[in-house]
Amino acid sequence: MSRPKISFEFFPPKTLDASFRLWETARALAPLAPDFVSVTYGAGGTTRKLTHEAVTTINRHYGIPVAAHLTCVEATRGETMEIVQSYADAGIREIVALRGDAPKGQDRFTPHPEGFANSVELIEAIAARGDMTIRVGAYPEPHPDSSSPDADVYWLKRKIDAGATSAMTQFFFDADTFFRFRDKCAVAGIDAPIIPGILPIQGWAGAKRFAATCGTSVPAWAEEAFSKAAAEGPAAERALAEEVCVALCRKLLDGGADRLHFYTLNRPELTLAVCSALGVEPVRDLGAVA
Repeated sequence: MSRPKISFEFFPPKTLDASFRLWETARALAPLAPDFVSVTYGAGGTTRKLTHEAVTTINRHYGIPVAAHLTCVEATRGETMEIVQSYADAGIREIVALRGDAPKGQDRFTPHPEGFANSVELIEAIAARGDMTIRVGAYPEPHPDSSSPDADVYWLKRKIDAGATSAMTQFFFDADTFFRFRDKCAVAGIDAPIIPGILPIQGWAGAKRFAATCGTSVPAWAEEAFSKAAAEGPAAERALAEEVCVALCRKLLDGGADRLHFYTLNRPELTLAVCSALGVEPVRDLGAVA
């Protein structure tokens, strides 16, 4: 099995301790030479400034391409494109363009009266600049707002046609979920890379909450196995999490995937262990980089 391309997702820190954890995570994973790393953007633009600071710091200090998440939520078109320009001015050339989740207290996404109505409009505007690589999200299981099982394929096709060059999927537990989605996308004429999103399970309760918010189905075998491991203690839960994640990644790679996107939750240890099991070892020394 050849070395897969890898990428990592981080979230911007809101406290000093969280800042140290992010920089330690970036420093631990950067030697694996990821294709890129991405930094998330809070609902309603709540981490706009923090995201910008995290993106520019990683870009400046860790020598890896950084893709900044950007959403359409609660901002005018002009304000959103000013953010894109600020990234360009800082040397950032990759954007993860998303519609975004509804702000806290709202049930559904509602476009700003002077903003982008959806991710397709945002992608078209960024693509028109001609200086950004645009990545997008994809949903192998129906997005909570999807109108039908095929709506996510339809919207991904529109996003690729609008100028996006690759997509990272929401996480899932079963490789066949990804394969079914990939095959539907191929039938729809989508030929851009679709990168499976991988969630190393740091804690079972948290993983289930995350799954509930994004429409990821939780299989009975996972509930049973992780509940049993949790009862045995942290070491057993950690060992199971690594075993399950490695098995999922290997099945994806055996099935033709050539890249993996890890949702790190700013905790590098489990992601490092999984990558090592897949033969992805450090290839460079950060030296004195801080």
